[in-house]
Amino acid sequence: MDPALLREREAFKRRAMATPTVEKKARTEPSYAAPKDVKKARPANAPPKMDASNYKSMSGSSQYRFGVLAKIVKHMRSRHQDGEDHPLTLEDILDETNQLDIGSSVKAWLQGEALKNNPKIEATPDGRFMFKAVYKIKDGKSLLRLLKQQDLKGLGGVLLDDVQESLPHCEKVLKNRASEIVFITRPNDKKKVLFYNDRSANFQVEEDFVKLWRSVAVDAMDDAKIDEYLEKQGIRSMQDHGPKKPAIPKRKKAQNKKRQFKKPRDNEHLADVLETYEDNTLTQSNAVQEIKQNN
Repeated sequence: MDPALLREREAFKRRAMATPTVEKKARTEPSYAAPKDVKKARPANAPPKMDASNYKSMSGSSQYRFGVLAKIVKHMRSRHQDGEDHPLTLEDILDETNQLDIGSSVKAWLQGEALKNNPKIEATPDGRFMFKAVYKIKDGKSLLRLLKQQDLKGLGGVLLDDVQESLPHCEKVLKNRASEIVFITRPNDKKKVLFYNDRSANFQVEEDFVKLWRSVAVDAMDDAKIDEYLEKQGIRSMQDHGPKKPAIPKRKKAQNKKRQFKKPRDNEHLADVLETYEDNTLTQSNAVQEIKQNN
């Protein structure tokens, strides 16, 4: 063999040995592994995934709807208490409450049913809405007028909670009219009640009468015993206080009486017209008997 070829062959071997190489082996996947391009099938009864970005625009559950309604009522009450009593459209209300992204079905429910039937919301003829307060009072004069009417008609006082809900800037008005209003705390639920301070009823009572009044103890006596005591002393108690209860009519007991049979009356005015057929009947019956005997 040619010595030059042998030298080139040896040189090629040395270069091949000097150059590092990495052998790539084919990766075999296990037989139980699912192919990558096959997607997992979702069960037929699985609920659809809820998109958080699309939650408010969906029709939503009743809890979400009433949450929107509660936020609207709260906003309408607060703006009424701030003195803003002009009506608003539904779009304006949703804009002020930052709820413009609700669904169309919720808007239709608010416009046609929820706001119109809510006891705290009043709908105007032009389709607007405003807060419906317990009392229509706007300032201190209207508040005193209400308390006077309650006092004259004997209806008692007015709850402070209802006044705070109905009267704009309530705390300021009550502070300015404090001398004309009497505050009483109700013992059963600790709620404050407002009464009109009628200054004409303020008069000085002698100390002897005050002592006599305080010496009489009526804690252990009911109304019936007090009325009886007053009648013995020749004092007639007032009976027409408070609403009267309608009297319930008593039912009559059913009487188990036997019904008497009434004999029919004779037609006396036809006495001259009536005829008696008893003789003819007897004659006919006798003739029938004789015929039977002969046969």
